[in-house]
Amino acid sequence: MSSSIENHLKDILIKDLYIEHEKNKILPTHSFRNDLGVDSIGFVELKSQVEKQFSIVIHDDDFTPDNFSTISSLTELINSYGKTNGAQG
Repeated sequence: MSSSIENHLKDILIKDLYIEHEKNKILPTHSFRNDLGVDSIGFVELKSQVEKQFSIVIHDDDFTPDNFSTISSLTELINSYGKTNGAQG
């Protein structure tokens, strides 16, 4: 299920945050900020889109640089909310 979440996160980055990278070239270990250029407003939008697309509410305590550093770390957070099938297309 993690690869499904990772693919969905890549779609969010490209379609909603307008990251100008090819989907297949975005690695799970790429830094949102350093490699993909997500800024502070982008992180707020990413959180909002993740909540909407995965039908979860990310608590303020979980909206941290550690959880929002890479696709892998954000996938782990989503999995911790138990929403591996929650993506809406």
